[in-house]
This record gives sequence, C-alpha cells and structure tokens, in this order.
Amino acid sequence: MGPQIAGPFFILKGGVDMTTFVDRVTLHATAGNGGDGCVSVHREKFKPLGGPDGGNGGRGGDIALVVDPDVTTLLDFHHSPHRKATDGRKGAGDFCNGADGKDLILSVPNGTVIKDVNGNVIADLVGFGTRFMAAQGGKGGLGNAGLANSKRRAPGFALLGEPGEVRTLFLELKSVADIGLVGYPSAGKSSLIAAISAARPKIADYPFTTLVPNLGVVQAGETRFTAADVPGLIPGASQGKGLGHEFLRHIERCTALVHVLDCATLETDRDPIKDFDMIEEELKLYGGLADRPRIIALNKIDIPDGKAMADIVQKTLQDSGYPVFQVSAASRAGIQELIYAMAQIIQKHRKEAKEEQVARIVLRPMAVNDLGFSVIANEDGSFSVHGEKPERWVKQTDFSNAEAIGYLADRLASYGVEKELFKKGAKSGDEVRIGTGDEAVIFDWEPSIEAGAELLASPRGEDLRISSPWRVNSLDDDIDQLSDDEIAMQWEYNVANPKNPRIDEDVH
Repeated sequence: MGPQIAGPFFILKGGVDMTTFVDRVTLHATAGNGGDGCVSVHREKFKPLGGPDGGNGGRGGDIALVVDPDVTTLLDFHHSPHRKATDGRKGAGDFCNGADGKDLILSVPNGTVIKDVNGNVIADLVGFGTRFMAAQGGKGGLGNAGLANSKRRAPGFALLGEPGEVRTLFLELKSVADIGLVGYPSAGKSSLIAAISAARPKIADYPFTTLVPNLGVVQAGETRFTAADVPGLIPGASQGKGLGHEFLRHIERCTALVHVLDCATLETDRDPIKDFDMIEEELKLYGGLADRPRIIALNKIDIPDGKAMADIVQKTLQDSGYPVFQVSAASRAGIQELIYAMAQIIQKHRKEAKEEQVARIVLRPMAVNDLGFSVIANEDGSFSVHGEKPERWVKQTDFSNAEAIGYLADRLASYGVEKELFKKGAKSGDEVRIGTGDEAVIFDWEPSIEAGAELLASPRGEDLRISSPWRVNSLDDDIDQLSDDEIAMQWEYNVANPKNPRIDEDVH
C-alpha cells in the first residue's frame, strides 16, 4: 500500500522503519576496570626466604571510535547506546600478571562530531581511520612483588585496579560533501542528484518525499566530488519547522551550495525569486554559511511553463552575482554545464587548500613550580585535595588493610600533600576530602610520620602507625557479644560467678 498523504506530511505503511538513517545519538561508554594486584609469598620446601611473588593486575579494555568507510549511519548506537569493555584479570602468585581486558572498537561514519554533556565539541572525526578514545580503561594494580623495596621487603598488601572511565557522549553526523543542494520541498533536488550521480534516492511528486540526506559521487572530467541534498527547507526551518532544522548541519562542511529552484510550481504564492530569498534567509539565520560560493539551478525547464518562468527570472538572479543555469533533471538539459561549474569551484578550493600552511603544534610544558595537586580550605572547616596522582592513589588503596593505608600515607606525605595541608591551616582531626563529587574519600586527618625500618617490622597487613583502637574497634564489630545470662547458659554447671567459670567443690 502506498503512502497516505495528509497535508505536507505522510505516513509510510507496510512496516517501513523510519529510523534507518540516524544522525544524532547518545553513547554511554564504560571502559573496563583494571585487575587487582595479588598478595602472595613464595613457599617452597627448603626455601624459607622465598619472598613476595604476587603478580600485577591486567589493564582494563579501552573504548575507541574509529571512522569506517563502510558505515554511513549511527543506527547501531541508536539501538544499543550502552557499551562496555571487558575488565582486566586479577594477578596471581608466582609473578603471574593478569590478562588485559579486550579493547572495544566502535565504527562510526566519516564526519562524526563528538560532544560532551555540556554540548562542547571535543572531537571532529574526518578521514577514514581517524580514531578517538571514548573511554580509557583502568590501570591494573601492582602486586606485592612490584611494591617490594629495600625498606619494605615483603609487603602484605597489593594495589587495587583503577576503575575504567565512564563517559556520556553525544554523537552527531555531518555529511562530508563538496556540494550541498538546497531548496524548497519538491523542487527537484533528489531528481537532480540522481541525474548527476549514481545515487538512486526515492523520488515522488509530493513534498517531503526525501526524509534523509542523499549523498552522490559526481565525475566531471578528471575531477571527482560528492554532492548531498538537504530535505525539507521551508520558512522557519532554522527555528525547528519542517525537516530542515534536523539536517541543516549536513551542509556545514560543503565547499559550495547549489540553489535548486522550482520553475514549474503549482502554488500561486511562490516563484523562483521568492524561493531563493527564503532559502537565503534561513541559511543566514542558521549561520556559518555566508562565505560559501553559490550556484543557482533553475529546474524543470522541460515543462513549457517552467522554461518561460526560467527565462523571466534568469536576468534578475544573475544580477545578484551568482552563476545561473537552466537545467532539467528529467531531460538532462543543462546538466553537463552545471556539473562542470561545480567542478570548477571544487578545483579552485582544493588548490587553495594545498597552499595553506600547516598549523604548528604548540607545546606547553608543565611549569617547574606546578605541584600537580591543589589543596582548598572549605568554608565548613574541611579541606579538599584535588590532583591526578592523589585521587588515583586513593582509588588503588585497599582500606581493609592497615599496611595499605600506611603506604598511602607515605605516598601522600612524600608528594607534599601534608605540607600543603599545614600551610592551609589544617590541624589534627580535621576533615580532608580527596577527590571530587560522590567519588571523594573522606579522612579524619592525622599527620603521619614516614615509615622507617623500625615501623615496618609489624606483621604483614599491619602498620604500627595505625592506632590499636582502630583495629580493635574494627574487630569488635564482628564479635558477637554475649550477655551474662547467655554466658551462664554455656556451662552445664551452676557457677557462682558467670564471668568466672571456676567450679567450686561445694556447688553441685
């Protein structure tokens, strides 16, 4: 069954999927987590001093976007917006490192623009093979073998793997075409692109037949270029009317624009000059297209009335300074002249682009006085520490292991965090937050002393600088405390003092 016309719009019957072309999607990328390091000590008969042999955790898989010539739409991301890479494996004993996570490579069309959650453009993927790192996998944690040094001979802890990066990205497709065809609905843009190229778009005699941009390759002598048409430009398209506001972005990369004007329209309130002025006004409101060369194509001259109208308005349009061609997509009259005029503009543009000097890369080395972190005194009396290394170290720390906590304290102290806290006025017991947002870790700060040989003689997994109440309290939470009556019930004899299970001879 054919389409049902309802004003300028229509509804497709027969189960046709209207989302076969998607040019704007949301991508939720989650990279793989790094594997945890292993805590292991080599034990073998007749080798009492085997030493630590815990391997490192594997790296988490990355998520990368790569321009693929065989991909022309973002439809796959429309159906599956959530993508996750595999995690790295945990390390093992005998110096066995964990396996790395597998990278996830996602194919995108040429001309894909990537924006962040704030709408800022962070990447413009043009050129086949162009790669963008959407989310980076977490690093694997070091095993205790990698943490051993001259002071800490047998660490009783390992570093945790870093969590993978989680990002929300917005992908937009802007067609990479040399020539953009613009005009009123049913002006003959699809017929024209079918006449000048091998493209076979859907063509019908009613408005809004074209629902997606059509792209075709044109050959003019030795010059080859691409042309695309933008559907649905009507008054107010730049403000959201019709279909133009959805697809105007596809002509942003075009070198030149071709106005396709309908000279045989049946609407009494329209003529080629009014259509030209309307389209130019919409392009002006959209912005960024004022410097593009224009070509005017007076279409449908195969119809007698269309030929007469073209002869009337040609002189007026030529006075605007743009080249004007009378063409017919049906009879192919004037097509060759139009094609070579397009090719001439493309050749000139490509020649000028080659002469442009390549921009130099600006290197900005880190300043010598840059600490790599910052300490901020908050109004509530707490302090916030921001920096790549301190935040990463906190994520790698196993807070159930006292020795790992002591190792974190040593790293922060050697990095200068404690000195900066003293400078900002921090005192013992003040609240210190390391990180941002919900990922921040809160500490009750106690100035520490860097561990020497005398402080590293504690059993593996322990640190003498961690107060005994901390360990006792943590243990008390797991001990089931019994009442006096419950204790008395544990004895089969009636004792005088339930807390003293000594049996008196006179008590039976």
